[in-house]
Amino acid sequence: MLQGVLARLDDAGNHVPRFTAPRCLLERQAVGGCDACHTTCPHAAITLGMVGSSVQIDPDLCTGCGLCVQVCPSGALEYNLEPAMQSVRDQQDPAARATPDASLTCSRSGAGGPSLTCLGRVTPALLSAAGAWGAPLTLIHGDCAGCPVGAPDVPQRLARVLDTAQELRAPTGQPAQVTIRPATPEDTSRSLTVSRRSAFGALFRAGKQHLAQSIPDSPLPFVDWSVPEDRTPQEWTWRERSLRPTPPEDAAVLWPAPLVDDTCIDCPVCANVCPTGAITRDLQPDGGVQLLLNLGACTGCMACLHSCPPQAIHAQTHWRPAAFRAPLLLRESDTVM
Repeated sequence: MLQGVLARLDDAGNHVPRFTAPRCLLERQAVGGCDACHTTCPHAAITLGMVGSSVQIDPDLCTGCGLCVQVCPSGALEYNLEPAMQSVRDQQDPAARATPDASLTCSRSGAGGPSLTCLGRVTPALLSAAGAWGAPLTLIHGDCAGCPVGAPDVPQRLARVLDTAQELRAPTGQPAQVTIRPATPEDTSRSLTVSRRSAFGALFRAGKQHLAQSIPDSPLPFVDWSVPEDRTPQEWTWRERSLRPTPPEDAAVLWPAPLVDDTCIDCPVCANVCPTGAITRDLQPDGGVQLLLNLGACTGCMACLHSCPPQAIHAQTHWRPAAFRAPLLLRESDTVM
């Protein structure tokens, strides 16, 4: 058992996010490309190159702040969301705490409790999941203005992430109860009240968390691109899963995705540039083609919209819950270009 715990600790410290090249808009050669990660990185750790090596991260310059992951429109860059989610969920277990409140803190804030390298790693999926569990979550940051890990505007970025999460949660009728605030002197001395029953379970799950007060980075496995389900980034998989309580059938769920009009020329460009395979072209035995959209796999990057030769694609921001249950027919044609 001890060897298993030590192996879990050895998995920690992978501060460089995983890069999945087929999801990158540069690799997909989408019109307009994308430089969001390069522009956002506060440490000049990311350089952009040619197809085949479009995004390169210098591990010596990367601090693991997660801001590049936060802004990546297609999920090409990502951290494992599940350790942070598990930590929030564990804290909201009445058997593990005296109160149902949960917290995540910046590792340099000096505050007690589970911490992330930087709160720049917080994404809408994490906050939406906390909302689905129905208990308050406090995000405690340090002195971002002078922090060598993240960026001065991390609190403002967190506020925008929370706005997105609240828009996503709006149709559930149960908003996320999230507070964003700086650390106080009282935070440095606070400790979590853990029951004897759950103490070892929390230690085993969180590993290094209880030794260094940080949530370990478990490296994500490589994406098996032959499995369509694996092409969807964790972020968007969890956004959909977190739509609990289930929205009413007439609710409007925030999920930007494409629609196609009659000026479509049935070319394959939209499917070719889609970074997650959300758009597929189904060739019919009679020579026609169906253009299908898997809404849950769509990240809303709009590479299809920007790359469409006749500009036949338009964005729709909200969808009914039924749209997530089966592929949507965007267009059907008797001919193929």
